[in-house]
Amino acid sequence: MAAAGLRCLCLVSALAFSSCSLSLASNQRDADRVARLPGQPESPSVSQFAGYVTVNERHGRALFYWFFEAQTTPEEKPLLLWLNGGPGCSSIGYGAASELGPLRVIRQGAALKFNEYAWNKEANLLFLESPVGAGFSYTNTSSDLDKLNDDFVAEDAYSFLENWLQRFPEYKDREFYIAGESYAGHYVPQLVDLVYERNKEKKGKAYINIKGFIVGNPATNHYYDSKGLAEYAWSHAIVSDEVYSRIKKHCDFKISNWSDGCNAAMDILYGQYQEIDMYNIYAPKCLLNQSSASSANFVNDQFRRRIRMFSGYDPCYSSYPEDYFNKQEVQKAFHANFSGLLPGKWHACSDLIQNSYNFSVFSVLPIYSKLIKAGLRVWLYSGDADGWLPVIGSRYCVEALGLPIKTQWQPWYLDKQVAGRFVEYHGLSMVTVRGAGHLVPLNKPAEALTLINAFLRGEQLPTHR
Repeated sequence: MAAAGLRCLCLVSALAFSSCSLSLASNQRDADRVARLPGQPESPSVSQFAGYVTVNERHGRALFYWFFEAQTTPEEKPLLLWLNGGPGCSSIGYGAASELGPLRVIRQGAALKFNEYAWNKEANLLFLESPVGAGFSYTNTSSDLDKLNDDFVAEDAYSFLENWLQRFPEYKDREFYIAGESYAGHYVPQLVDLVYERNKEKKGKAYINIKGFIVGNPATNHYYDSKGLAEYAWSHAIVSDEVYSRIKKHCDFKISNWSDGCNAAMDILYGQYQEIDMYNIYAPKCLLNQSSASSANFVNDQFRRRIRMFSGYDPCYSSYPEDYFNKQEVQKAFHANFSGLLPGKWHACSDLIQNSYNFSVFSVLPIYSKLIKAGLRVWLYSGDADGWLPVIGSRYCVEALGLPIKTQWQPWYLDKQVAGRFVEYHGLSMVTVRGAGHLVPLNKPAEALTLINAFLRGEQLPTHR
């Protein structure tokens, strides 16, 4: 009723309308504040907001976000948007709750733990569930899900940013960066490009102060990504010389539709990854759901406990957010799925999106070239134990840009140990993270925090022990 009254007052004059819009935005912002989530530790305190932002009123399409203010001096720190890939995987379940957010789901049930390596130490941190249909994001027009492609996703994400900045106006002029991993290697540069163009054409509701982007283990160019996947499997003893020779003979990765011979050879490669974790080839494979017998589940639980103790890596991490975010009390505190908006359970990744997504962009390298020329800061990082989008493919992609080298390939350090390697080009930096898989902030949280700190500050990574 109060909001309706405000809308009526808004009709009085343009000045009143402006004042009313601010009041409505303030009311919505206050409504989005999350006081405390079930299982959240009492300290330290976390300033957080979550809720829906409408991106298309006619279709009833809205994207869900989770936002954390910076831990210290948020008024002085930049705004960083994080996107996960898939397509159709949740930035809440992966990026926020498993990787780089301040509150991580650490086991099945209702347990949250404060993440000492959270990226909101360095930035005001915004997670977006995109595209529509991923995570808690929804549409009332089912045909929207048949239209999903990179352009559709970029337009929705841009609409989200415009409307979110109306709700949080203090960030309108803040330095803004976009980050993401995996298929967000497409989402991120395309969204940055759209922001850049709308700024230039002055077609947006407001100027968005975009400064650059950083992507991890990204899908970038279909040819180089596929070539790198095959070479990585052979060079890391996943497949035999014979299988690799068959791949080289039958596969032309420059075309989207592989031949029967190529598919047969690549099926052998993928079959080998059924036995190990393709996303982190040296980590133990999750053995959950191998059997429904209670004895097997008990063994698997003990196995997971040992792995966490000795290696610090839990291969079954993705099952924990699914358990947590499907709890009714969590969704209520989180302002998510009210009135049963979702057609079913919340999932970390949407099979529907992955099966119906229209892959229409072969390469985003031309966007890299354009944005580098525009003077934006561009970094690419790669966990070197990822078999899915491996470091070899990313190196091919970066080399294809033909940029002059600024500083040669060299190690960088953390705690007196080699944390990875990096090379600086004029316009782009490429960084590896030693021993990390596909999800770098999960596998190597301290290294990931050092990495994002250097990126946001525009500084070089540590080159001395």
